[in-house]
Amino acid sequence: MVAAFLPNCCLCYRPCGGVILTDMTFTFSHDHVGISVTHADLDATIAWYSRNLGFTVEQRFESHGTTFVYIVSGDVKIELLAGASSRGASTDNVLTSMDPSRLHHLCLAVADLDVAVAELHELGVPLIGGPMNIAETGQRIAFVTDNVGTIIELATPGTWPSGRTGRA
Repeated sequence: MVAAFLPNCCLCYRPCGGVILTDMTFTFSHDHVGISVTHADLDATIAWYSRNLGFTVEQRFESHGTTFVYIVSGDVKIELLAGASSRGASTDNVLTSMDPSRLHHLCLAVADLDVAVAELHELGVPLIGGPMNIAETGQRIAFVTDNVGTIIELATPGTWPSGRTGRA
């Protein structure tokens, strides 16, 4: 858990282990996850997410020497930033892939983990972890990587309440 301390806010812990910042005058929701890729890997990364997870390109533009591509699927948005100079550390095994210099993983909720794993297997996408049960969250999870090694957790059920919308 990461706690942020903002001016004029109190930090409170909920029984479930979450953190609530009180005295906030604004709300927020998750918008997107950014993944750094090399220019050489950008088109292959877009193709991987399109082919294997059904993402489509929402927007593509150049700014400050970097190519930005937003890909979307439902209310999930990923920002691909083509400006990295090299690929990161190996991600062969989810339990040994902890590297403090990068995003560890992103999680996508799926309706049926077994169906998702089977379909990805048919597409040639290997698991690097799971499926496994996580009793503490009541979830089943599995892990794959994209073409450049970004770890993607697949979870059923997701951790958000049913009927959640994409914006606060």
